[in-house]
Amino acid sequence: MPAWPYTKGLHDLGSGGFAWLQPDGGYGYSNAGLIVDSGQALLVDTLFDVPLTQEMLDAMGRSIPEARRIDRVVNTHAHPDHTAGNLLLEGADIIASDATLQEMRQIDSPGNPVAELLRNWRKYGEAGEYLHEVMGSRFQVHAAPQLMPTRTFERELTLDVGAKEVKLLGVGPAHSRGDTLVYVPRDRLLFTGDILFHEVHPLVMPGAADAWIAACDLIDEWDIDVVVPGHGPITDKGGVRKLREYLVYFRAEARKRFDAGMDYKEATLDIALDAFHGWPDEERIFATVNNFYAEFGAKPAPMTEVLQTSGRYRRYKSSGCRDHGPSCSMQHRDELLAVLNA
Repeated sequence: MPAWPYTKGLHDLGSGGFAWLQPDGGYGYSNAGLIVDSGQALLVDTLFDVPLTQEMLDAMGRSIPEARRIDRVVNTHAHPDHTAGNLLLEGADIIASDATLQEMRQIDSPGNPVAELLRNWRKYGEAGEYLHEVMGSRFQVHAAPQLMPTRTFERELTLDVGAKEVKLLGVGPAHSRGDTLVYVPRDRLLFTGDILFHEVHPLVMPGAADAWIAACDLIDEWDIDVVVPGHGPITDKGGVRKLREYLVYFRAEARKRFDAGMDYKEATLDIALDAFHGWPDEERIFATVNNFYAEFGAKPAPMTEVLQTSGRYRRYKSSGCRDHGPSCSMQHRDELLAVLNA
């Protein structure tokens, strides 16, 4: 596989496949894709807000004649960093799984807790400050109602883009309720949405790991050369195997500490990150371990507590190099645990 540069903007994958990348792949900085053939185009995902999506569409239109008028879009899942830019494509055929449409409606509802936290973040103390820092201050999130899919499918759908066959396969609930893979067999090309976070810490929801691991195993069986992840650099099936390793490892390590009676904060600090060192959004491991604990039967910590903990950890880490795990002294972990529990 070529060593694809991880730079912002449009990347030509060959044979009419393109990726739009947004380093560093952390909160909100998602990827998108484009498939073109014989004068037709299919966009895979939009971005977290209208300005980011407009920048992407303008760049595609300047370089790719078929992209000057995009009338079909696939949303790989419901999260706004892959759907909010739909607003620029009114009149297009927006395609998603049934579960994605249901989740988008839920996200767009007035009572959605994350939307409430983003809109009124000052009311929620450190939890609100953290969410504002990683999302609200960087993007025009929830600035307008979502533009919903116009066409849905239950589990599988095959589309034609010119002479190319494009297969959509639902593999959720995993990262979200309606995760969809977009596979171009002729080009050995796969757009994963957030089934793949490549060299970026994912957020694992309660009870989702088995389906997510199964999706990774399925991808490993396919004839694929190039994989465009939802976040992070372009990769191949090796990147999918690494994410599978992550899911298996964190669930097993969380289980050991759950059985030993550790709370989720102490457990998270005790799990070594050696194989995943330097990945962005490291603080997500607190939510992931908390969610694994819920899967194991514990009462999960409230979302506001987990966000507060994540924010404190992020600030602590940004104040200097403080790796945790076996390479870190227990005294250091105790210091950080005290900060998180203050």
